[in-house]
Amino acid sequence: MLYRTECPVCGSTDLRPALAAVDYTVSQEVFDVQQCAGCSLRLTQNIPDESAIGAYYRSDAYISHTDTRKGLMNRLYHVIRKKTLIGKRNQIQQFTGLQQGRILDIGCGTGAFLNTMQTAGWQVIGLEPDETASQKARSLYGLETRSPEHLYSMDVHSVDVVTMWHVLEHVHRLSETMSAIGRVIRPDGTVFIAVPNYTSLDAVHYGAAWAAYDVPRHLYHFSPESMHVLLERHGFTLNRILPMWYDSFYVSMLSERYQGGNMISAFFTGLRSNINALRDKSRCSSLIYVAKRT
Repeated sequence: MLYRTECPVCGSTDLRPALAAVDYTVSQEVFDVQQCAGCSLRLTQNIPDESAIGAYYRSDAYISHTDTRKGLMNRLYHVIRKKTLIGKRNQIQQFTGLQQGRILDIGCGTGAFLNTMQTAGWQVIGLEPDETASQKARSLYGLETRSPEHLYSMDVHSVDVVTMWHVLEHVHRLSETMSAIGRVIRPDGTVFIAVPNYTSLDAVHYGAAWAAYDVPRHLYHFSPESMHVLLERHGFTLNRILPMWYDSFYVSMLSERYQGGNMISAFFTGLRSNINALRDKSRCSSLIYVAKRT
């Protein structure tokens, strides 16, 4: 198990208790979450190392690896995903000014996003550690993914865009990964990083039962402040923050299920969270950070 005494974002050693969260998906174990007093990053403590974390992903409910449609939640996920995939493609074309280019998706899962980009004429590279997900990417879309280690051997300045859709919070080697991204992306390239936001209203409402804590798979829990510090320290300039409006409903539904609640309550909590975020989009349940290499 790994216990960090230093913040992986800003280096502060002032880490304070925030909450204790349950692994509802696999083990039912309880993990402590601490908060950095320097940059406000939250991090899960006593986490499995890279060689042991795989056991905590072995669940049919883990949709990014299995692409399962079993159950109401997963069927809803697939319906929403059809809309969000097109939205992501449009955002990339809008904020990069490119209709086509070379894109690297880190943690590409079963390949749905890369398939969307490839269909639009982009050259695609996908990195995925899970073999089950990689097999799905091959069988569903004919995509050949590579190990995450491939990132460290890629050519310098070889891609126009790097994307990480709810992936960065899973990465053990946070600083090394960000440095490698900075090396492979072109000087005018753009990175899109989507992560949950623990400062959202739905996160505050559910507290330790907020499903997006997803311990121990989520090693870090970002606030807008901590993400800004991370990007700046690795040579990126944050251009804009985009809300992911559907996530508040999906996460609220999962959170209610964990607590034995109901979907009506989940809907209204997600709605209240989004209404609150209309005044300040950086308070949305999940956020996409769009940054340029400086």
